[in-house]
Amino acid sequence: MSADPWLERWLPLIAEHAKQKPILELGCGPGDDTCPLANAGYDVVALDLSAECVAKVRQKVPSALVFNQDVRAPFPVTSGGTAVVIASLSLHYFEWPETVALIERIRQTLTHPGLFLCRLNSTNDHHYGASGHPLISENYYRVDGEPKRFFDRDAVLKLFASGWRVLSMEEQVTHKYERPKALWEMVLETDDHCAGAGNPD
Repeated sequence: MSADPWLERWLPLIAEHAKQKPILELGCGPGDDTCPLANAGYDVVALDLSAECVAKVRQKVPSALVFNQDVRAPFPVTSGGTAVVIASLSLHYFEWPETVALIERIRQTLTHPGLFLCRLNSTNDHHYGASGHPLISENYYRVDGEPKRFFDRDAVLKLFASGWRVLSMEEQVTHKYERPKALWEMVLETDDHCAGAGNPD
């Protein structure tokens, strides 16, 4: 594995939104994003389904509050909410209606205008399951026994069509893993008056 400092270029934008509120990280894994956020001085509330990953992050980033839970469980944020949510490759396990509901719950968790940075599996991610596996539904496969969703441009725009303003939308390839991985990198703000996602710049 190699470094993948994707958050670095967004730190100034995160700073504009975060203020004094904690940052919520959904699916923190081994803490690759938790560390730079904590090092930048932010309070981080993170969660992951893997107890092993949670233990690693608690040791690696002692300042973070890290919870062992499913992203579909109630988010561990205070009554004041959060102004920034980060979810890197952690929202692709679910049926489409459940995915849409999860995105809406993230939007409702954010104070306005809130910032959401996420990365989603691309339909071009053939090294990691976007083809050659049993099909559950459109672009949703059973990969090594686990459901895994992949997104094309239309699906990404559909997912964020209501209540979001797209600040950046890019299909990228990360070399963090053993083989190149294709993904969508999204940066969005909440927009209660937005009827649709529109066209990103």
